[in-house]
Amino acid sequence: MFVRIILHSVIRRITFVSLLKLISMKYIGAHVSASGGVENAPLNASEIEATAFALFTKNQRQWAAPELSSKSIKAFKDNCAKFGYLPDYILPHDSYLINLGHPEEEGLEKSRAAFIDEMQRCEQLGLKLLNFHPGSHLNKISLQDCLARIAESINLALSKTQGVVAVIENTAGQGSNVGFSFQHLADIIAQVDDKTRVGVCIDTCHSFTAGYNLKDPAEYEKTWVEFEDIVGFGYLRGIHLNDSKKELATRVDRHDSVGKGYIGIDFFKRFMADKRFDNIPIILETPDETLWREEIAILKEFAGE
Repeated sequence: MFVRIILHSVIRRITFVSLLKLISMKYIGAHVSASGGVENAPLNASEIEATAFALFTKNQRQWAAPELSSKSIKAFKDNCAKFGYLPDYILPHDSYLINLGHPEEEGLEKSRAAFIDEMQRCEQLGLKLLNFHPGSHLNKISLQDCLARIAESINLALSKTQGVVAVIENTAGQGSNVGFSFQHLADIIAQVDDKTRVGVCIDTCHSFTAGYNLKDPAEYEKTWVEFEDIVGFGYLRGIHLNDSKKELATRVDRHDSVGKGYIGIDFFKRFMADKRFDNIPIILETPDETLWREEIAILKEFAGE
């Protein structure tokens, strides 16, 4: 009798998880503060009625950080469970200091060590994803050499961790940053040994200022067809959903609030109705955090939720 009860409970849980995976919906949130401890991030996400969120697991402007305490780790997991945040819809971001394509050995080794630490922190928190900017050649090595170094850095980090996917974010192409072309992302992925643990996050502001015209309906569709052909939606693990303060193809990274920039509100309506972006974390990095709750509500309305 006891065995039947346990078996019935397990079957019910498997069925529930399977049903969750079958439900297609938009998981929308913002990059919330983890000030005072990572355990506060889910609380901050819940206050803006987010169904997904992003966070820094350490100070993004410093190389070194204290280790996560067992108390913070438990509190983070407990708060995620309390507010219903699954690891699939939490998209942590690494430090802005890290450059996995650094042309100089000292900078490269420092960046790799910091990235591995970030991956390990995600492991400790039970998270599945780590979003990062690919890197910069600093005009000291070729583009292809830089992309190869990034892939080598990913391989090294994956060999020292388990379960966390390295999620490459496209860039605006500002300065010597690589990753502004879908082909750059594909070239990195091609050189990663374990392709089950690499993915991409597409930032809409970065895409627009890199030259992908998401504002125009025909060009919007053309952009995603190109993405599928070059990278593939199978690698898409998240979206940073931002408007742009700068015009198309300016190669400048300046985010704007939903519908207030050069991409415009019609793009957001089109995007939220697009089923290709269901069931992944969609994260706002818009500049006015006082609008996040309102923006999330508007986006949910556009998605028909």
